[in-house]
Amino acid sequence: MEPIAIALPVVLPLLLSLVAWLLRDRPAVSRVFLPAGLAALLGSALWLFSIIHASDVPIRVDFGSWEKPLGISFQVDLFAAIMVVVAGIIGFAGALFAMGEIGRVIWRKGYGTFFFLLLAGINGAFLTNDLFNLFVWFEVMLMSSFAMLVLGRGKYVFEGATKYVVINMVSSFFFLSGLGVIYGKTGQLNLDEVAMRLASSGSDPVILSSAALLLIAFGIKAGVFPLYFWLPPAYPNTGFATAAVFGGLLTKVGVYALFRVFGGAFGFLSEIIGPLFLVVGAATMVAGVLGAASQFHTRRILSFHIVSQIGYIVLGLGLFTQGAFAAAIFYIVHHILVKTNLFLAAGAIASTGRSERLEKLGGLLKGAPLLAVLFLIPALSLGGIPPLSGFFAKFLLLREALREEAYVYVVIALLVGVVTLFSMTKIWGEAFWKESPRPGGIEKFRKVQLVPMAMLGSLTILIGIFVDPLFRLSERAADQLIQSNPALVQSVSPPPES
Repeated sequence: MEPIAIALPVVLPLLLSLVAWLLRDRPAVSRVFLPAGLAALLGSALWLFSIIHASDVPIRVDFGSWEKPLGISFQVDLFAAIMVVVAGIIGFAGALFAMGEIGRVIWRKGYGTFFFLLLAGINGAFLTNDLFNLFVWFEVMLMSSFAMLVLGRGKYVFEGATKYVVINMVSSFFFLSGLGVIYGKTGQLNLDEVAMRLASSGSDPVILSSAALLLIAFGIKAGVFPLYFWLPPAYPNTGFATAAVFGGLLTKVGVYALFRVFGGAFGFLSEIIGPLFLVVGAATMVAGVLGAASQFHTRRILSFHIVSQIGYIVLGLGLFTQGAFAAAIFYIVHHILVKTNLFLAAGAIASTGRSERLEKLGGLLKGAPLLAVLFLIPALSLGGIPPLSGFFAKFLLLREALREEAYVYVVIALLVGVVTLFSMTKIWGEAFWKESPRPGGIEKFRKVQLVPMAMLGSLTILIGIFVDPLFRLSERAADQLIQSNPALVQSVSPPPES
């Protein structure tokens, strides 16, 4: 049953995308089919996780009986399984929100089909063990996300989406170039084989050039400094359900690739790439949070915070210890849930307050107290307030930074956390605390939109309550990430004895 369980998170959404296309002329049915299909996808992800969790080693499946380095190979460890589960949760939450937001015209244009294709691409990227197949799944994500951005929207959104596609095509060019260099040097693209052959090459200039090409490619996908410029304008003009799924997942696929490739195949270069990622992580934090602090538009604030929070995760990669990897994995899960929830909250705020501009909002605390509570949970978590998930995510990461005596980066991370909390309180003060500046007050909000927000908010609270077992799970995931590549065992510092 293992091959079926491993293939299902990719095969199932591909099949469901075909059914969704056949149902596109029946919007009422499509609205129900999308969350139902994504609930099934979440179930398949949980099944896969249960299998991997019970195993002490990653499980590899070579489809078509073609063993590595030939054919398509999926290799699933705890890190990959965790990410597939989180993607299932986010897809389901986004689909629930879309039921109350997406109009009939957009459903008829195939919104459900592209939603399923997006999840297939994301899961394929998490599960593949081959660099070329990773490129293929990136392209599936790119094409489906572009379609979701432009469906039923105006020319300005189309212009923004076109820029989004062009930038990501540039990323694809760097990715393919890096693959060409690696294949020319090693004759392989399977990650296990590439890792072993690169480790014996040392600091070869050709290898360093391939690392630089892949760093640019994945850096654009992840939105790190200075390659994040495409991200803040991309999400504010599309649908809220779409922006929530994109904001939660798409950059994390780029981050996941950074961990797989630079924490994996290029891990033997840790003395070079570690300090580089520390600097990039700090610069990403600062640039993102300053951009957020200067904005007065809810989704623009949240888009810049995607950038700043990616910086924390990259910092964990730069520390290059097992404990830092574990803290970064924990941080990824926390941030996906919180960021998706905040984008959903922005949608509820906009439909209730009839604007996304902070100066045009107000009165929501009195008019929509439940929405206020559901916004406050992820907002405080993003700012790192205990006992929510964000506090523990930052604490675990900064504890590891202190152990490695990276004091400058600890100070930067703490200051960024303060400014993050400031920008969240800015939204709270303008949208909820002050009186509404509009005559007639606020609109009646759609209660169905609060269901996925309550679900994600509950998970944020539960992570804070069960932080110890969840971090132990992250430690196992980090250990498997390292131990699966023998070339890395000596490169990565072991966790300190307790």
